[in-house]
Amino acid sequence: MEEGRDLLAIPISDAAGVRRLLVEAAKARRDVSYADLLDQMGYAFSRPKMRALCKTLGAVDDMAVSRGEPEFAVLVVRQSDRLPGDGWWVSCAERLGYAGLWTGPEAVKFIRKLQKRVFDYWAGAEKPKRNTKRGKKVKRAARASASR
Repeated sequence: MEEGRDLLAIPISDAAGVRRLLVEAAKARRDVSYADLLDQMGYAFSRPKMRALCKTLGAVDDMAVSRGEPEFAVLVVRQSDRLPGDGWWVSCAERLGYAGLWTGPEAVKFIRKLQKRVFDYWAGAEKPKRNTKRGKKVKRAARASASR
C-alpha cells in the first residue's frame, strides 16, 4: 500500500461508500474478497479492519432491505474458498433458511443462489424504466380506434 493512502480512503464505517462499491461488483456479476474490498477502500487487510468492515456490511444490508433490495454482504467472501466468513453465517444463514455446513458443496450452492439474486437484481437496475403513463395512453387510443 502506498504511503499516505489512508488519507484518501473511504471510511470503513461509511455504509453508503461501501454500498457503492458493492453495487459496482453486483452489476459486474462478481463477488469481492474482504481483502479486495478493503483495498478498494484504501486499506491494507487486517483482522481489526475486517471486523469493522463486517459491522458496516450489516448497515449496508439494513439499507438494502429498507429499499426492497437484496442484501449485499453475501458478495463479500474469503479469498480461500469464495464463501462469506463465519460472521455472515452466524448472522444470516439461519434467517435465510440455511441450516447446513458453512463449507462444502451445499454451502457453495446456497451462496451462489443468493449471489445470483443480487447479480440479477442489479443487472436489471440499469434498464430504462417503461413510461407507464404513455403506455396507458397508447392502449386507450388503440381501444378507442378499435371500437369505432
